[in-house]
Amino acid sequence: MKNTTELNGNWNEQKGKLKQRIAVLTNNDLMFDEGKNEAMRGKLQVILGMSKEQMDKIIEAL
Repeated sequence: MKNTTELNGNWNEQKGKLKQRIAVLTNNDLMFDEGKNEAMRGKLQVILGMSKEQMDKIIEAL
């Protein structure tokens, strides 16, 4: 799993890739508040109906 610094540093790029990969996601879904990456991942898990492991694999693949 990427750490917060890695996620913060590339988030705009990663957000674009994630939206391309999963078209149902909106900018609102992908709003990232520093230090709240676990909350965002949890929100995405609920929206997409995925397990934590599935969500981590998708984010790692970006």
